[in-house]
Amino acid sequence: MAVCEVCSNEYDMSFEVHAQGAVHVFDSLECMAQRMAPICENCSCRILGHGVQSDGRFFCCAHCARVQGHAQLVDHA
Repeated sequence: MAVCEVCSNEYDMSFEVHAQGAVHVFDSLECMAQRMAPICENCSCRILGHGVQSDGRFFCCAHCARVQGHAQLVDHA
């Protein structure tokens, strides 16, 4: 059994995520999102969907990007 790096729960169905040369262990998708999902630089929500990116900055939507001065970004629906 492995221990979740977010909540320290020891769980027999934990899983590993390999990202950028590191290995992370989680017991749930919730803990994985808490540790690994980027945060919108405008509203501070976790970006679990596609989001948008400009100049290396992450936003949950084009509206938040525009608020921060990235007028060229639009949502794709």
